[in-house]
Amino acid sequence: MAGADGDDSLYPIAVLIDELRNEDVQLRLNSIKKLSTIALALGVERTRTELLPFLTDTIYDEDEVLLALAEQLGNFTMLVGGPEYVHCLLPPLESLATVEETVVRDKAVESLRKISQEHSPVDLEVHFEPLVKRLASGDWFTSRTSACGLFSVCYPRVSSTVKAEIRQHFRTLCSDDTPMVRRAAASKLGEFAKVLELDYVKSDIISLFTALASDEQDSVRLLAVEACVSIATLLPQEDLETLVMPTLRQAAEDKSWRVRYMVADKFSELQKAVGPEITKNDLVPAFQNLLKDCEAEVRAAAANKVKEFCENLPEDSREQIIMTHILPCVKELVSDTNQHVKSALASVIMGLSTILGKDNTIEHLLPLFLAQLKDECPEVRLNIISNLDCVNEVIGIRQLSQSLLPAIVELAEDAKWRVRLAIIEYMPLLAGQLGVEFFDEKLNTLCMAWLIDHVYAIREAATCNLMKLVEKFGAEWAQNTIVPKVLGMANDPNYLHRMTTLFCINALSEACGQDITTKQMLPVVLKMSNDQVANVRFNVAKSLQKIGPVLDSNALQTEVKPVLEKLATDTDMDVKYFAQEAISGKHFCLPLHSHCSVPRVYVHYLAPRVTLAQTLSIRWFNKLFNLLSFLLNLPSDCSLSLRHWCGSPEK
Repeated sequence: MAGADGDDSLYPIAVLIDELRNEDVQLRLNSIKKLSTIALALGVERTRTELLPFLTDTIYDEDEVLLALAEQLGNFTMLVGGPEYVHCLLPPLESLATVEETVVRDKAVESLRKISQEHSPVDLEVHFEPLVKRLASGDWFTSRTSACGLFSVCYPRVSSTVKAEIRQHFRTLCSDDTPMVRRAAASKLGEFAKVLELDYVKSDIISLFTALASDEQDSVRLLAVEACVSIATLLPQEDLETLVMPTLRQAAEDKSWRVRYMVADKFSELQKAVGPEITKNDLVPAFQNLLKDCEAEVRAAAANKVKEFCENLPEDSREQIIMTHILPCVKELVSDTNQHVKSALASVIMGLSTILGKDNTIEHLLPLFLAQLKDECPEVRLNIISNLDCVNEVIGIRQLSQSLLPAIVELAEDAKWRVRLAIIEYMPLLAGQLGVEFFDEKLNTLCMAWLIDHVYAIREAATCNLMKLVEKFGAEWAQNTIVPKVLGMANDPNYLHRMTTLFCINALSEACGQDITTKQMLPVVLKMSNDQVANVRFNVAKSLQKIGPVLDSNALQTEVKPVLEKLATDTDMDVKYFAQEAISGKHFCLPLHSHCSVPRVYVHYLAPRVTLAQTLSIRWFNKLFNLLSFLLNLPSDCSLSLRHWCGSPEK
């Protein structure tokens, strides 16, 4: 029996092993993902002698299977017996590093880099370094590209003789006939430079960097720009001008826009790497040229770095450089023909105000902000609006309101609803900075106008905006300023606006407190229970349930409950449904009729509104239960209880 039990416990493992050979790709993939389970069942000895050779011999599978295998093998060290036997994982990973699919090779290289750290220095030279050499001298370009990612992980831990061989292999790959190999070498040049001794960086890496930066393929040259950042951080300041800057100047004026784009994208990092003196002498003119580049992609990348570049300028000459060299270019970009350039600039230009100070901001930057606030591109306007707080910190809210507020008011009535939405979302912050009096004078009317916008998202955001304003300015302000206007909308001819009144009451009741809710809001809600539109009436039921926690028990029993009982007998099924839901809430306790044996379940309303699709679903739901009531000869009041019972999560 014990033997049988043992066989039974190993049966799932046998199934997984069989699935490794299955013709179905999905089954093989599932089995590969559970490879650690198989290895645990087999034990470290059989994993090394049987499973790994089997996996090595069968690497001709689908890419998804090979990708999963490459990932699994990176975590296999303990499953083969620990660091002492980790070299057993090299053969299958070496094979995976030579396959044609890039993602599989990259994952195999990632796993090889991971397990290289678990090799002892001796094993690294005996097992890992020969693997790197085989890949570096492989016939097919795939193995040579994989080798480029392995030099840096083994170089620091090998002997001087082996280090010389590794450097030679890397030099060979940097001048490989295949562009893909040179690209791989260029992408790892900076990483390899970081582990080399400084003398070899100067003698070997600089020459390779110069060659790759002058490569005939622009895809190689742009990767050399990335390496430039790493190399510049390694060299002493006195060597940068002679060893790095000629190549960097060449890259900044490269004939390919992709290379210039890469320079612009990495400009802040390059600026930090080369230091303040070279920045003033070389990088400022280069940055000006990138801001004026003929390609929009390059201008956009450079514009995105304006704030960061200016922040990193030397303090003693920062303002002079910005005003003389950078700001004229920025003024041109404000009216650029490409919207992506203008949008990139708008996302950072507000940050210049903290660098230039109040006077320069008012004189030079405010006109640019105004121009961008009125730009035809919505994204440009949005980026300016989203960063107003930067300017407010420098020039103060009064100056900001006098210069930018008219433009903001204009945007609040923009034809694009997303622009209006952005203004609404910024309004609580702006209101807090302006203060109550200024807000009431300039922006109150605007906030109320949003409540009757033709776009629901705007009305919804405006309701949330009012709640935040009440939390900021207090219940007394709401009672005098907001509540009367909101309640006045209850008599609006448009039923959507009357529903907005209910939504506002839902949002404001808690912030305003029990007294205002009971004396001012509740009578309006109760009056709206007689509305001719069913949508308004069932939203009255929802509102009564929503504001219930704020009301006292006397108001609930004497005023709210009779209205809900009346709505529960409404001719519209939706009104009856939501009224009954409100009655079934924890604030009310209406008993069901004694002859109805169906248990009552408390169903709480969660959503603030019902979509058209939900409303239609409710109507069909009601019709179905009316039919069931008729077929089962149930009393009409039991059908409603039956609907609650069957509609509950438990049933």
